[in-house]
Amino acid sequence: VQLQASGGGLVQAGGSLRLSCAASGRTSSSYVMGWFRQAPGKEREFVSAIVKRSGNTIYEDTVKGRFTISRDNVKNTVYLQMNSLKPEDTAVYYCALDLSGQYASRSRTAYEYWGQGTQVTVSS
Repeated sequence: VQLQASGGGLVQAGGSLRLSCAASGRTSSSYVMGWFRQAPGKEREFVSAIVKRSGNTIYEDTVKGRFTISRDNVKNTVYLQMNSLKPEDTAVYYCALDLSGQYASRSRTAYEYWGQGTQVTVSS
C-alpha cells in the first residue's frame, strides 16, 4: 500500500487549504484513514480520521469546526479541508492508513501505512 499526500502550502492566518491523500496498491474494502501532524520539536499528534465504509469521523478538539475530513471511495482518496487556519496549525501533515480498521482511532500505533508528509505553513 502506498499513500501519496498533497495540497500543503503557505497561507495567511484565516485562510484555507485542502489536503489530499490517495491510497494505491492492495487496499481493502474497509479501512480507516487518518491525518496526523508534527510541528518542529513536538510529537506527532492526531488530527482527524474517517472510516471508509461508514464515513464515521473523529477530530482532535482544536480543529473541530474548522477542519472537515471526507472521502472518495471510488478514488481511494481522503481529503482534509482546513478552514480558518491559525499559525499553530503549522506542521508537516501526514496521512496514515489502518488497513483492517473498523473504527477510527486517535492512536498512531493503529496505523500501519504512512504517507510522506506535506508541509502546511500558516503565517500570522
